[in-house]
Amino acid sequence: MRAEASVLHLDLDAFFASVEQRDKPSLRGKPVVVGGLGRRGVVSTASYEARVFGVHSAMPMHEARRLAPNAAFLSGRYAKYRETSAVVMGILRSISPLVEPLSLDEAFVDLAAAADPPAFDAESLTEFGAELKSAVAKATGGISASLGIGTSKFIAKLATKLGKPDGCRIVAPGTEVETIAPLNVGVIPGVGPVTRDKLARLGVRTVADLQQLSPAELNRELGQAHGTGLHALAFARDERAVEPDRESKSISVEDTFEDDISDRAELRAITERHARLVANRVREARLFARTISIKIRRPDFSTVTRSRTLHGATDRAEVIAAQAHALLAALDLGGGVRLLGVGVSGFAGSAQEELFELADASAVDETDTQTTSWEETPRRRVPTLQPGADVRHTHYGQGWVWGTGLGRVTVRFETVDTVGPIKTFAIDDPELELLD
Repeated sequence: MRAEASVLHLDLDAFFASVEQRDKPSLRGKPVVVGGLGRRGVVSTASYEARVFGVHSAMPMHEARRLAPNAAFLSGRYAKYRETSAVVMGILRSISPLVEPLSLDEAFVDLAAAADPPAFDAESLTEFGAELKSAVAKATGGISASLGIGTSKFIAKLATKLGKPDGCRIVAPGTEVETIAPLNVGVIPGVGPVTRDKLARLGVRTVADLQQLSPAELNRELGQAHGTGLHALAFARDERAVEPDRESKSISVEDTFEDDISDRAELRAITERHARLVANRVREARLFARTISIKIRRPDFSTVTRSRTLHGATDRAEVIAAQAHALLAALDLGGGVRLLGVGVSGFAGSAQEELFELADASAVDETDTQTTSWEETPRRRVPTLQPGADVRHTHYGQGWVWGTGLGRVTVRFETVDTVGPIKTFAIDDPELELLD
């Protein structure tokens, strides 16, 4: 833990939904839900207007539709999200060379490594935070960010959560333990439902309760590694450094769920979606992958990865999905899953798929490996006329897909600065063009 509050955490508020509201004037101030729209789809992001109805990320989409039937349900435009994220990460890297992205909408920044660091008193940091939030909003067309600044990564991220949405919370050095003491023990990384239940049996519900236990008591209940780590975090001891991103040797997609998922059909659907997104990125990079990996994180924060190395190389979503499904099926998912990821590595410049058949399990070498870098990678939707997709009509100009069905597509013609009519066309109308 540092002597000064020099670790910054930034989180873009309801990021995917905020980008949609920015680009679609008719959705501003209204509930917006972004995610998979199929029968087994999962919510990626819900706007704060949708959260009022109880909608949250990782919720099954059918449940979100029940809770907020009048919300706008969109499939997502991941190229736009990557573009906006790149702008924000660029701003952060102009401040400090030590920026650690956690996902498209979240990053740590080491302010102590900045060429021109701010003074680390509360007044100076408050002014710095306000200027950074203003710069982000201006550069992104109005996307709001929440900031947390503290003496460690744990405290900085917690400060962000305490200040959401659109806030800037600073935890002064020396106040960390008293700040976290009254909070629910679940705010500590690694305390999921299973660990929370174990701690509850010991009478632990708040961080203050956890502080009363000895390391020996925690180790006996949770195991030495987990118990020792939780005891340190209960007293805000976190020595992790901010690690800048490095060139990736893999492509992966992962989701951390607000609520643990134990239903195998739902996990299989998420795996399928991740495989499609990974395959899209592989094709964009003009690569072919030999190794397919999955990663799960259990409620107690234990992490398991499994990989299969093909005898050939592929960029096909169905191949990646089939191998990922097989790896998932072999794992014990008792107690649920808090994180699920699919990744590929071992890249080649050409395909060699004739060397294996899709269903031939003997054509792979299965290993337990950590070769894949599991930072969340940008995602891209399959280019179809899904709700939310950008389109252009020869006569009416630019708009976005409001809805589809029965061979027709309804388009709302508007841009960031203009609003036009709503029109319905045949889904194969030659004057209607899907934009990238």
